[in-house]
Amino acid sequence: MEKKRIHILEDDQDIRNVIEIFLEEEGYEMQLSSSFADLKRNIQDAMPDLFLLDVMLPDGNGAEICKDLKEDMFTKHIPIIVMSAQNNSEQKAVEALADDYISKPFDINDVLARIKAQIKD
Repeated sequence: MEKKRIHILEDDQDIRNVIEIFLEEEGYEMQLSSSFADLKRNIQDAMPDLFLLDVMLPDGNGAEICKDLKEDMFTKHIPIIVMSAQNNSEQKAVEALADDYISKPFDINDVLARIKAQIKD
């Protein structure tokens, strides 16, 4: 069975590393970006099965990036989970057509459960 690929867009390296290590142990292939520019470069090589996007980024807003991905014919079918520590971000994520929302700090098992709910094997 082919591994499912998850693209994490998170500028905090510690958070990115925790998620990466945990999901690799769960059998997922990882694509990592710390900025929107990184994400655009990385998805040219291979499309993920799911995006996990942070809201606060050095070169953009995760909710706006989510909306862009959902309006693009090449990525609109890919589930997107938005993560944020900000209180008002859940509403923005919903407006940006995110498939799910995770507030920080998060429980890594909850993140896994939400990913599994979006990616049907």
